[in-house]
Amino acid sequence: MGMRFILTRGLDGCLNAYSLVEWNKIEKNFAEMENGGKSMRNFERWFFGGAVECEIDKQGRVIIPQHLREYAKLGKDAVVLGNRSKIEIWSRENLNETASDIEECLAAAEKIPGLKI
Repeated sequence: MGMRFILTRGLDGCLNAYSLVEWNKIEKNFAEMENGGKSMRNFERWFFGGAVECEIDKQGRVIIPQHLREYAKLGKDAVVLGNRSKIEIWSRENLNETASDIEECLAAAEKIPGLKI
């Protein structure tokens, strides 16, 4: 059996992959939050409702379900980025569309107090 992880819709049109340990932390965090009303319930439906458990096969491949491929507009090429406690999976098109937003954030990063990278 290969490595298992949770794959779900991410913000900004990408997919997020979480280790089972990280996913359990996310679930616990949501369970401990106060009822945020309709907006919170809708976000939970969107985030958790699209989540699937995936496995990396012996050849290092992952089958991404159709609903997630459609959400992220994944075709033949995908871009995989590490981002703290998750992995983001992007279509090149979606990542290119966010490039200007990322560049604006980088310009502002110099002003973040205590940022040491």
